[in-house]
Amino acid sequence: MTINEYLVCLMFVSVCGVLMAGFPVAFTLAGVALLFAGISALLGAFDPAFLGIFPNRVFGNAMISEILVAVPLFVFMGIMLERSKVAEELLDTMGMLFGAMRGGLGISVCVVGALLAASTGIVGATVVTMGLLSLPTMLRRGYSASLACGTICASGTLGQIIPPSLVLVVLGDQISDAYQEAQRKLGNFAPDPVSVGDLFAGALLPGLALVGMYILYQVFIAWLRPESSPPIPRDELVQGRTNREIAMQVARAMVAPVVLIVAVLGSILAGIATPTEAAAVGAIGATLLGGLRLDPDKGLPIYAAAIGLVLVLILTGFMDLRVSRDDIPAWDGVGIAIAVLCCTALAWGIWVSLARVYGSGGLHEVMRSTTRVSAMVFGIVIGAQLFSSVFRGLGGDDLVHGFLTSLPGGAVGAMFFVMALMFLLGFVLDFIEITFVVVPIVAPILLLMDLNPVWLGIMIALNLQTSFLTPPFGFALFYLRGVAPPEVTTVQIYRGVAPFVAIQVLALGVVAAFPELTTWLPRIVFGS
Repeated sequence: MTINEYLVCLMFVSVCGVLMAGFPVAFTLAGVALLFAGISALLGAFDPAFLGIFPNRVFGNAMISEILVAVPLFVFMGIMLERSKVAEELLDTMGMLFGAMRGGLGISVCVVGALLAASTGIVGATVVTMGLLSLPTMLRRGYSASLACGTICASGTLGQIIPPSLVLVVLGDQISDAYQEAQRKLGNFAPDPVSVGDLFAGALLPGLALVGMYILYQVFIAWLRPESSPPIPRDELVQGRTNREIAMQVARAMVAPVVLIVAVLGSILAGIATPTEAAAVGAIGATLLGGLRLDPDKGLPIYAAAIGLVLVLILTGFMDLRVSRDDIPAWDGVGIAIAVLCCTALAWGIWVSLARVYGSGGLHEVMRSTTRVSAMVFGIVIGAQLFSSVFRGLGGDDLVHGFLTSLPGGAVGAMFFVMALMFLLGFVLDFIEITFVVVPIVAPILLLMDLNPVWLGIMIALNLQTSFLTPPFGFALFYLRGVAPPEVTTVQIYRGVAPFVAIQVLALGVVAAFPELTTWLPRIVFGS
């Protein structure tokens, strides 16, 4: 090995070691990069001119990326919904619908986990919220502690794969850059772009299939070991309410989140909005929902705003609403007038909702949390750009390319090694760190082997979700351990997630064997 190869290996190991020691990710990436740049320059193994690329990569790539604008919007959407008690109402409603059957509470948790994943996309918040709300209820109703813990952990991590997922947003940005780089190396200087919308569409079928597998497991366990998941007496669930009252409660709990999910995902899949624009729709919808939850008896401004938002989306899909035109046809003029009225109603509803959330004291915390998470993400982006510049300056990309292409099995062997590496790194690193550090290094090389970029992105997302669940270091296990009652042991949590890890591995194998599960819907929707 040459001195450059030793330095590259030592640099990567140093980053992992410092991160495991608990140092902030952004400063670790930038600090280790600068340290090795200085050492390598003194040894004559690094040209400092590579550091001159860094400002251009930050301001010419990351800071003007329209995709990354979606990050704070989706984070705001998720935190606002978390503060709006959406999860609590959904769990109560689903428990009322399914609780009378064996395994019904487990099925309810899986359904709510899927809805929260499609609404918030924030894994830690979902696991903690469902652990606080549903775990005590399941234990009190006689559910097996291990089954209850496994169900909550697995359902909470669905936010990794079900769109709109923060994982898919940042992963889509990196996969897009990697695909462009790989195509340029192959001589194609005008490749078809890979968007976050492609990954959203590609993840939809595997995500829903995973939810179905979780529910089937609940049904199977309820049949195999009835004592592990007993039913709740129907009288306790109904509590004297009429069928009409139950239907109204279900509608009140389900309609708003489902409409929000359809508005965000539907606008992307229908081609009406980009993922960033859809994220803005989601942020507005979450704000309106928060205002409605705080004062449901005075819902007129919220309903008017919601109708206005939906009408604007519909008008955008069928009419040209641009006002900066010399000649505006009469029909477009009518559409613009309706859009103005809708926007007025929307502004009224947003103002009322923000005032209510502010009055409750929640807006301050929502903004603080959104700023903190967004600053963390963009700090990691900047640190990762510097790390990548030094890594490439040392010839690290050539070293990784040579190693992966020399593995037995060609593309299959390289893919298996990368998946195993990411799975192990997922024990100690967060998905954001892996996405911005590992993916830019390995993804271009894998894509040079003629792998589909959407399939690769979904495989990475599923893999990271699996490592989130796997004992003993899965992040979801630590989230639940922090809020679980004292009588629930760590061993019970580990035992409970083991079958769900097996389901995850099975799903990963099915997606690997049948790439069409990830490529069919993007091809139908976007023609890509």
